[in-house]
Amino acid sequence: MRTIAEEDAREAAIRAHLPTVRKLAKRIHRLVPSMDYEDLVGDGCIGLIRAVDGFDPLRGPSLQHYVRRLALGKMLNGIRRMDPVSERARRELREAERERFELASQIGRVPTRVEMESRRPGYAQARAEAYAIPPLSLDRRLPDKLDVPLDTEGDPARIDERRGDHLRLLALVRALPPRQARVIVLHYYAERSMRDIAEAWKITGQRVSQLHVKALRTLKKAAYAAQD
Repeated sequence: MRTIAEEDAREAAIRAHLPTVRKLAKRIHRLVPSMDYEDLVGDGCIGLIRAVDGFDPLRGPSLQHYVRRLALGKMLNGIRRMDPVSERARRELREAERERFELASQIGRVPTRVEMESRRPGYAQARAEAYAIPPLSLDRRLPDKLDVPLDTEGDPARIDERRGDHLRLLALVRALPPRQARVIVLHYYAERSMRDIAEAWKITGQRVSQLHVKALRTLKKAAYAAQD
């Protein structure tokens, strides 16, 4: 049990280094705009608390350096959680490509994928996981299987009205924070369940639901404001 003085010192240390966490989050957000800034800060604060609680001045690094190291590590882990492809598959692909080009320098040609699959049993599965589902973008047309079927028999005026509604909705979705926008696209366009999204991002279903609810509230407010 900590004494009151120790708790006060701990709280003061956490508050003193919070600007460092926010500064790191801003830098990463500029490099990876798709990551929500507040989520980066939240992940960084976990690293900050662990740094303050586990800091040992006898080991050499300053507390400032230790905070930066752990906070940055937690933020990077948060970014990895957003990747629908597992780190295991990414690592297998990196190692396989490295081996592939090393072999190319030895035999004078680049080995085929079939040859690599025979050398590395996990290579085919890693490729399948990495390229099975192409990333969705709000700035590109949807994949063919997700596209809206063409209506050749409906009322042209009504079709044009629906198209206008769709474009206005798309503009509102684009204005959402990146993670909220991606939840909307994946759930309503790609028809992926909240559980699927949570598993792909390696976050809780509750967190996905929170992002979904926030996105819908923002869309409703924006839609009402556009009608005024």
